[in-house]
Amino acid sequence: MKLLMPATLILLLSLCTLGTGTREYPSVLTVPNGGHWGKWESHQFCCYGYANGFAPKVEPSQFGRGDTVLNGICLHCQDDSVIESLVGEWGTWTIFQVCPGGYLISFSLRTEESQGGGDDTAANNIQFRYSDSTVLVGDGLSWGRFGPWSTSCNICGLQTKVEPLQGLQDDTVLNNVKFCCK
Repeated sequence: MKLLMPATLILLLSLCTLGTGTREYPSVLTVPNGGHWGKWESHQFCCYGYANGFAPKVEPSQFGRGDTVLNGICLHCQDDSVIESLVGEWGTWTIFQVCPGGYLISFSLRTEESQGGGDDTAANNIQFRYSDSTVLVGDGLSWGRFGPWSTSCNICGLQTKVEPLQGLQDDTVLNNVKFCCK
C-alpha cells in the first residue's frame, strides 16, 4: 500500500530543507571546556524562529564497560521542527524540555577531563538558560563538572563535534557543541 504525503507537508519539508543550509548566523556560542576528540559536523538550523527546547541523547552508566554518556543533542524550534547535528548510536533520547514563552539564549556543558588510561566520556550533560532567565538542566550524568556559561543570543542552530566509532578503543562520542544565533 502506497501512502502519499499531503501537499502542505511536502511544501513545509522542502522549505525547511532549503532553509537549514542557508540561514545567516552572525554569532556562534561556544564554551572553553568541550572535549578535543572528534571532528565538527554540519550546521543545522531551525526552519524559522529560534530554539525553545532541547533533549539530550544519553547512554546510562555501563558500570566500567566503556561509557559514552552524551551521544547527541536535538533542539525543538518555535515552528515545531526538531533539528540535530550528527548523533552517536548509543543511548536514548530524553524528554524535551521546552520553554513555551521564550527561547534558548546560552548554555553550559558538563565535561569530564581526560582519564589518561581510563574510560573517557568527554561531554556528559548540558544546561540552557532561557530568555526568561529560567535554567533547565539536561538528563545526562553527573561525571565531571559544568564549565562557564556561553555568551547570550537567540539560538537558532547547532553544530556538534563527534568522535567516530573507535572499534576496540575507547569511545567518547559527543565531545563539544556550538550554537548559532542571530
